[in-house]
Amino acid sequence: MDQIEIKKAQIGDVPAIMDLVKELAIFEKAPDEVSSTKDDFILGGFGDKPIFESNLIYLNGELAGFSLWYFRFSTWKGKRFYLEDLYIKEEFRSKGLGKMLLDEAIEEAKRTKCTGMMWQVLDWNEPAIQFYNRYGVKMDAGWLNVHLDL
Repeated sequence: MDQIEIKKAQIGDVPAIMDLVKELAIFEKAPDEVSSTKDDFILGGFGDKPIFESNLIYLNGELAGFSLWYFRFSTWKGKRFYLEDLYIKEEFRSKGLGKMLLDEAIEEAKRTKCTGMMWQVLDWNEPAIQFYNRYGVKMDAGWLNVHLDL
């Protein structure tokens, strides 16, 4: 029987998280877009004022994926849970691990009194869209993503 463990990321997990982020960027056809550094992750997740949290999922002791999130405030809806990344390594997909990570994220949003969750999915990532649709999500067609790099 497979052993599955979800654990909250610790500072020592930063290199593994960064590796997963790079794998995700390759999957999303944007490998050159990752510019965050080890120090960014250490300060952002484990410094004096952490701005994100992360879970790691293991299958039989082997790192299989991660989720990373933060909280934001909506003037319309109040406290929201923003799921920045949810990624399962290719060799671990279709084993229910993504569902376990998303279910844990939903529970964390409820525990922390969020009014809802938000995340993005690429329009060509049909397996992910189908996966999220099983949760009864609403996808916004009328909003554009706006970015300003500084």
